[in-house]
Amino acid sequence: MAKNRKKNNMLPLLAELSGSIHVGLAAMGVGIGIGLTGLGMATAVGRNPGAFTQVLVHGILAIAFTEAIVFYALYLLPH
Repeated sequence: MAKNRKKNNMLPLLAELSGSIHVGLAAMGVGIGIGLTGLGMATAVGRNPGAFTQVLVHGILAIAFTEAIVFYALYLLPH
């Protein structure tokens, strides 16, 4: 009988943790994505310095779209 009480006390805690873990995973993925975008931008400008402006514009757009993923995850966060 005592085992069942311990299990039942853990369920709300597990539900709260699993409900918020998607925000952490989204933030981790966005961090990796932005890092890879910056790496690609630096490589592109290193190979062709004349294309700096075009690379910068496309890189900023890519970073903005990538960051939107975290905002979606925060919006879906249970209150």
